[in-house]
Amino acid sequence: MDPDLGVAIWLTVKLATVTTVLSMAVGAPIAWRLARGRGFWRDVAASVLSLPMVLPPTVLGFYMLLLLGPRGPGGAVAGLWGARTLAFSFGGLVFASVAASLPFVIQSARAGFESVDPRLIEAAWTLRATPLRAFVTVGVPLAAPGLAAAAVLAFAHTVGEFGLILMIGGDLPGRTRVLSIALYDAVESDRWGEAHWIAGGMVAFSFLAVLGLTVTQRLMSRSRAP
Repeated sequence: MDPDLGVAIWLTVKLATVTTVLSMAVGAPIAWRLARGRGFWRDVAASVLSLPMVLPPTVLGFYMLLLLGPRGPGGAVAGLWGARTLAFSFGGLVFASVAASLPFVIQSARAGFESVDPRLIEAAWTLRATPLRAFVTVGVPLAAPGLAAAAVLAFAHTVGEFGLILMIGGDLPGRTRVLSIALYDAVESDRWGEAHWIAGGMVAFSFLAVLGLTVTQRLMSRSRAP
């Protein structure tokens, strides 16, 4: 295997893993609040949080570039360790990827939480469970299929993301060149054999991700059945 391709695979897995963990940590509580909330504000908040799903990746990347660049808040943060910008760095990729993956996490997790019988939540409250305890001990276990779907979607979406990654990270070998960028670079350089290997591997990964999610959700549904 080409050493550069091996590094790209490692960066892709690392980015997708970190993004999934952070997206779940941020998105699951938001999804829980949206599922339990009432009123017009919930629809407004859900619409705002879903914007990255419908925005072209380059548009989202443009605004992320302004946010993370030298003149944005990201430049001020990067200045703490002597850098000029968070763009074109692994940290910048993580930030942008989390923003892009959050809508997928929130929608799937929200669907899972909305499937939980409200009477079980109310029973936890009557037993003096705090909102956090009810979320952890009742909501999360019962919404496990939705949360599993959210995690798989966040991971798979990050692996396949291209436009946003290119805008924020560019094509820096060993730093920001993930598999989607490596595929583009291989095609641009007329390395069709390498491009076929990368594309085929990503197709196989996508199939396994969907298959694994389907099987996991079926097993979880069976275990919850009376």
